[in-house]
Amino acid sequence: MPKEVLLDPAGKSVNNALHRSGHTSSTIAGITAVRIGKRIELHFDRPVTDADVAEAQKIGENFLSNAVIEDVVSVTVQN
Repeated sequence: MPKEVLLDPAGKSVNNALHRSGHTSSTIAGITAVRIGKRIELHFDRPVTDADVAEAQKIGENFLSNAVIEDVVSVTVQN
């Protein structure tokens, strides 16, 4: 995700479009901001261990993202 201190023009556009869309649900009314980032998936050919998750976090922070402008938000395991 882009760092909070950086402008996110795509997120702002989506946020504005949501509010202009004509929907009146309380969910949309409660949305104050949208941030748009990227998603990267790492697939393993074996069961994933806690050490794998920790290493994936390091890979995300040190290799797959630009630490100057992006934060690694989460690393999760999905079956």
